[in-house]
Amino acid sequence: MNKHIQMKTLRLTLFFILSFLLLEGQNPNLENLKDSLETISLDEVLLSGIRAKEDIPVTFTNVSKEDLAPRNLGQDIPILLNYLPGVVTTSDSGAGIGYTGIRVRGSDATRVNVTINGIPYNDAESQGTFWVNLPDFASSIEVLQLQRGVGTSTNGSAAFGASLNIQTDGVKKKAFASLASSIGSFNTLKNTLQFSSGTLNDGFTFSGRLSQINSDGYIDRSFSNLGSYFFQATFEDENTLMKALVFGGQEITYQSWYGIDASRLESNRTYNPAGEIYDMSGNRVEFYDNQVDNYSQQHFQFHWNERLNPFWNLTLGLNYTHGIGFYEEYNDLWYNENVSFAGNTSFNYLKLSPFQVEETTVTDTENITQKWLDNDYYVLSLGLNYQKETNSLNFGFLFSSYIGDHFGNLIWGQSLGEVLPNHQFYFNQGVKTEGSFFAKLTQAISKSLIGFIDFQIRSITYEASGEVAGPGSLYIQDKFNFFNPKVGFTYALASGQKLYASYAKAQREPNRTDYENGEPKPEKLNDFELGWRIKTSSIQAQANLYWMQYKDQLVLTGALNEVGSPIRQNVGKSRRMGVEVEIKMKLFSNWLWQPNIALSSNQNLDFFFKRDGTLLNLGKTQLAYSPNLVTGSSLIYAPSSHFQIGFLSKYVGKQYMGNIDSENSVLPAYFVNDLNAVLRLQPNKWVKEIQLSLLINNLFNTQYESNGYFYTYDDTWSTLGQVTTIEGAGYYPQARINFLLGLSLQF
Repeated sequence: MNKHIQMKTLRLTLFFILSFLLLEGQNPNLENLKDSLETISLDEVLLSGIRAKEDIPVTFTNVSKEDLAPRNLGQDIPILLNYLPGVVTTSDSGAGIGYTGIRVRGSDATRVNVTINGIPYNDAESQGTFWVNLPDFASSIEVLQLQRGVGTSTNGSAAFGASLNIQTDGVKKKAFASLASSIGSFNTLKNTLQFSSGTLNDGFTFSGRLSQINSDGYIDRSFSNLGSYFFQATFEDENTLMKALVFGGQEITYQSWYGIDASRLESNRTYNPAGEIYDMSGNRVEFYDNQVDNYSQQHFQFHWNERLNPFWNLTLGLNYTHGIGFYEEYNDLWYNENVSFAGNTSFNYLKLSPFQVEETTVTDTENITQKWLDNDYYVLSLGLNYQKETNSLNFGFLFSSYIGDHFGNLIWGQSLGEVLPNHQFYFNQGVKTEGSFFAKLTQAISKSLIGFIDFQIRSITYEASGEVAGPGSLYIQDKFNFFNPKVGFTYALASGQKLYASYAKAQREPNRTDYENGEPKPEKLNDFELGWRIKTSSIQAQANLYWMQYKDQLVLTGALNEVGSPIRQNVGKSRRMGVEVEIKMKLFSNWLWQPNIALSSNQNLDFFFKRDGTLLNLGKTQLAYSPNLVTGSSLIYAPSSHFQIGFLSKYVGKQYMGNIDSENSVLPAYFVNDLNAVLRLQPNKWVKEIQLSLLINNLFNTQYESNGYFYTYDDTWSTLGQVTTIEGAGYYPQARINFLLGLSLQF
């Protein structure tokens, strides 16, 4: 970290402390202050430095275990969050199981900063989140918070679109065991076993979960075979909480990230081109049956929270994550030579030498490859937190180290017996280290006004080098120092109302794919938020305006690379602005309605594009994957504590999959509705509760696509001396009407 940033950090830290001490001394209610932590569990305090509260000028939504439970029948976390404001989700298999994705305010998953118990979960190199590696993780979540916009500073990378802060299961003081199973469309089957010892006499608690999920998927052959586990040992006394956690999963999914074109969408919308095998006349003869993604991930966490006195507590977090796996692919010779021209059947791509067969020189071959990732991720985090009524002071430090080995093995090739088995045709390694520090102060300025100051400093080094598939090599060596400040106010009105306003700056480094596709610049964002909250016995509501100004934003082009990862490019200036409203209100004694709406304008302000060989200034264009209207609604009827039925609706407006406003890149608007019913019974002391759950997805059988891709290329060969820009698009169809039925027993 350079001297300028060091001095700035020192000055700001001193300013935080001095401001806090001065204002604390002037607080007119000091004599009447009580220990605000008396009613707060150490579990909650563990994340107090990360999670936003109502006095902080940040736009957020909390989701509890109870909120997740009615629909937690096997689908991934993004799908369970589908009805939150400004959220758009998608599923590669079309059924919500396997590879799923989430966007918030039009920002993709690489900009949604995810933490699990304060530990960063986003992949260090790709910056993405892969929930398929943690199947049924929703069953081990106590509460999560989705912050939209830059949000509060956290350990790890800066959020650019949203933050998702997850707290896993808290301490279960009473012993229990539960069995849960669900079945559904597409041969979906989920089985979950959970248990807790309850708090033992010496303060220890042991709990765990085992889960298995299988589904064929809506898309052809898009099966998922997912296993996961979660084990936790805790020790708690009056001032100490220690947690040791081990969790992870093993996933095997058939690849379904290829999508289909518009003509196939009309004729056979469940078609999956993955694994196609052709004869030399171009006739498809079969599919390769092991075109799968096979990956396992294990997480080891240790957390220590020590209450130093009624107002101060210290937190320590340690994490080790290991992931290893591959995706296997059949590379067809005819398809490569006549359709894709990808070159992955050539000896040049496979690092092989040509050889002679009689009078023919062999330079290409059908083959099967495995592309591997073997990575290790280490994290140390420290936090110091103060809480006294509405006044709080939080410091946090994190150091992380990531080492990722990328390599490819050729496991079969026609007439290649002498170079097999397991010819390694590339190897490269990525190393990323990060040191980050944040501090934030929430201080009562008067009885009605609360001030908020927050800053984050990040220092990142990223290096990658070695061979890649095909000709050439990879060499990356970059370093970044970022300073991300935030400031805001919350003003309390009468009748439970609050106004808030904030400004936040965020800067973020490119990911690995960005480097592979060019020479990217870091992104910069200025985020302005203005909001209003009300909370009474009958209604909770939040409305906010936001203005997000970007420079050098890495926007999605709509295209995908050879492994299905989105390709991004820097643009000059761009912006997102909009209004979001969410309401939770009782209509009648037994009715609860939770509607939300997000209206936005999302534009590149000076976009350039080369068409037919000529560079054009398109000026203002729509940002890719950014619908101007997203709404959600949940209407729940609960005549008793034993039964409830909910009707859920989601509307997502028209989107462009590229940034050039081409009609060929349009993803049409869609409106889908789900039905969710839950029946709870308490039969006897042995079986404490029986719960029956029904979820009907896409109740009205809507035909829609929630995601896709768009690409262009220049045709320079059809007409001599002429360049013609060709456009193409692909789509990911989602399932028509389908159901999940669940039964759980708690003992």
